Amino acid sequence: MSLEQLTEGVRAKVADGGIEEAVKFDLGETGVIFLQGSDVSNKDEDADCTIKMSAEDLADLLSGELNPTAAFMGGKMQVEGDMSVAMKLGSIV
Repeated sequence: MSLEQLTEGVRAKVADGGIEEAVKFDLGETGVIFLQGSDVSNKDEDADCTIKMSAEDLADLLSGELNPTAAFMGGKMQVEGDMSVAMKLGSIV
């Protein structure tokens, strides 16, 4: 999946409202997805929580093929910053 497709996937998940805190998905060389509330962009801004994972794993997460807890426990997702913010994402993805 391209960065644009992943960004649209995240945008669809938070269309009805996301979380108030800022979250950044760092997808390495693929790029970043920044979200706060229902605003989603590819700006590389400071966030309350940064989640590092591959673009492929994010695609699996968005499609429901990858469980967020399993991704974290299996090392497919690294969380930097406020872990409680990352936990709130479970209600979105």
